[in-house]
Amino acid sequence: MNFRFLFFLTIFFLSSILIQAQENTQDTITNWKIGGTGSLTFSQVSFQNWTAGGENSYSLSGFLSLHANYKKDRVSWENALDMGYGIVRQAGRGVRKSDDRFEVMSKYGYKTSSDWYYSGSFNFSTQFDKGYKYNEEEGTKQEISDFMAPAYALLSIGMDYKPSDAFSLVLSPLTGKTTFVLDDLLSSRGAFGVKEGENIRNEFGGYVKISYNQDIWEDVTLNTKLDLFSNYLKEPQNVDINWEVLISMKVNEYLSANLNTRLIYDDNINYVNEKGEVLGPRIQFKEVFGAGLSYKF
Repeated sequence: MNFRFLFFLTIFFLSSILIQAQENTQDTITNWKIGGTGSLTFSQVSFQNWTAGGENSYSLSGFLSLHANYKKDRVSWENALDMGYGIVRQAGRGVRKSDDRFEVMSKYGYKTSSDWYYSGSFNFSTQFDKGYKYNEEEGTKQEISDFMAPAYALLSIGMDYKPSDAFSLVLSPLTGKTTFVLDDLLSSRGAFGVKEGENIRNEFGGYVKISYNQDIWEDVTLNTKLDLFSNYLKEPQNVDINWEVLISMKVNEYLSANLNTRLIYDDNINYVNEKGEVLGPRIQFKEVFGAGLSYKF
């Protein structure tokens, strides 16, 4: 539980620091746009002598998305940090993880024409905490992920088509992708595509990223990203897919509702069922909906 407390404390302090920094530098750093969104959501259900049935439960989740973008003349430099963590507890099941992510992105561009940029980008993603597959019938759990297991680093060079601040299409024919599995137990199983006993898997291929961020209605924002990667060296027809959608609905300055979905397909990630059997790659899908405290700066 100490880690979870540290995560939520980190969100609070980073938000406070960046809000203060923005207030102090807004008039002086004209080439930078710095800001972000932070949210904290809590829900709780309690029953006592309730004849209709139900289980006592609570959930807590936090999300922090920060950006620092630079633009001057032909040069653009976009940076983003996304962090999210959530827990849920139901009677008799203990505390379990409901959301977990850490992602850093940096993209440098040099303008060549009205809408095109030479582009170089770096992405890194992992999670904070261990993940488990639970067998409810037997009351057991199996570790299936951890911090830096997996972690993904992607370095790409190509072109970026940006007709507006809301839309971006990155085409990178030269892309290196590295998968890290630094947990010895998972490494020994050959999890996430690494060879059994090894910690790193390198791939070289082509990469496409489509991003769109726009207010679609008053106080409703759509932010979506689609990543596609093909490994030139092995089965290039099996394209890795990572598609995220975030819809933010603002109630007032401090209250909001958010719907976040994520779809993943990676031919190197095998699905493990409740019995611990490896059944091969599957489409992964996650949906998180929450309403609570939120602040945008």
